[in-house]
Amino acid sequence: MAEVTNVTEYQAIAKEKLPKMVYDYYASGAEDQWTLAENRNAFSRILFRPRILIDVSKIDMTTTVLGFKISMPIMIAPSAMQKMAHPDGEYATARAASAAGTIMTLSSWATSSVEEVASTGPGIRFFQLYVYKDRNVVAQLVRRAERAGFKAIALTVDTPRLGRREADIKNRFVLPPYLTLKNFEGLDLGKMDEAQDSGLASYVAGQIDRTLSWKDVKWLQTITSLPILVKGVMTAEDTRLAVQNGAAGIIVSNHGARQLDYVSSTIMVLEEVVKAAQGRVPVFLDGGVRRGTDVFKALALGAAGIFIGRPVVFSLAADGEAGVKKVLQMLRDEFELTMALNGCRSLSEITRNHIMTEWDASQALAVPSRL
Repeated sequence: MAEVTNVTEYQAIAKEKLPKMVYDYYASGAEDQWTLAENRNAFSRILFRPRILIDVSKIDMTTTVLGFKISMPIMIAPSAMQKMAHPDGEYATARAASAAGTIMTLSSWATSSVEEVASTGPGIRFFQLYVYKDRNVVAQLVRRAERAGFKAIALTVDTPRLGRREADIKNRFVLPPYLTLKNFEGLDLGKMDEAQDSGLASYVAGQIDRTLSWKDVKWLQTITSLPILVKGVMTAEDTRLAVQNGAAGIIVSNHGARQLDYVSSTIMVLEEVVKAAQGRVPVFLDGGVRRGTDVFKALALGAAGIFIGRPVVFSLAADGEAGVKKVLQMLRDEFELTMALNGCRSLSEITRNHIMTEWDASQALAVPSRL
C-alpha cells in the first residue's frame, strides 16, 4: 500500500476494503448529500492572515476540556458500530486515542460495551447518549458509563428520527448478524431486524424517543453528576437554551450531514453559536475536519476543540489501531505546522484576526478601517 500522506486518502482505501453496505453506511449523508459536501467545502472559503517574524521554535498545542488536560484540541467523535470497519473496532479506537493523549467519545450504538472499552486501559473517554423510550434503559446505561470511568455525556439532540440516507435504504442496511449493539445486549435491544428500508431507521423509529425536549436535559442532570455536552446545536437560539438548561458544553454538529440535508455546514454556524454562548460554556465543532488547517480555522472562530468522525472509521478499516493513530498524528503535525506558519505558539494566540471569511470581506467594504 502506498504511503498515506493525508487523512482523506484513507477513505478510498476503506472503500476498497469494506463491503459496500458497510462503506456506504459510514460514507453517506442524508438525501441529496448537499450538506455532506458543504461540511468540507465551507472550510475552503476561510482564508488565513498569517503573522510573520514570530519565534515559533516552541509550539504548545495542549488544552483542557471540561478540566481534563489533553495533548491537542483534536478529539474523536462518536461513530456507531466500529467492528463493521475492523474486528478490533472500538478497542482499537480507544487505544489510539489514549496513546495520542486525547479524548474518545464512545457511541451508544457501539459494537463494544462501555465496560469493554474501559478495559483497554487508562484514557479520558466521553459517552454519547441516545435517549430511548424506556428511561430505565437510559438511566442504567448512564450509570454503567459512570462506573466504567467515563467523564462526560454527549447527548445527541438532532435525532428524534433518523435522517433519510438513501444508500442505506438501497442496501437494506442492517447490523451484520455476528455483531451486536453491545451496550444493549442484555436488554434485548442489541439486535437490528431487517427492514423494507434501512434496518437502523426502523430500529430508531421503534426505540428512540421523539418526545425528547429540554426537560429531559434537566432530568438527565438529576440522574448523573457527569457534565452534559449537548451535541447537535446549530443556532444561537438553541445555544442560549442549552446554557439556561445547564449544559456543560455545546457540540456544534449536523451529525456528519446525516440527518437534515440543506442545513449549513458546522464551520459556517460556529461563530454564531460561540457568540451566543458568551464564554459561559465551551463550544466544540464536528463535521468536515480533514486537515490541520481546518482545526486552526475552527479555533480561530472560537471553538475550544474539534471532533473527527469518518476519518476514524475509514483509517480503522484501512489499518486498525495503527490507522487511527496515524490519522491523529497527521492532524496533529499539520495543525502544529499551521500554527507555526500563522505565527501562533499556543492555542491562546490563535485569534479571529488570523482568518478572513466571506462575511468579513463584506464588512470590510462597509467599514474601511481594520484592526
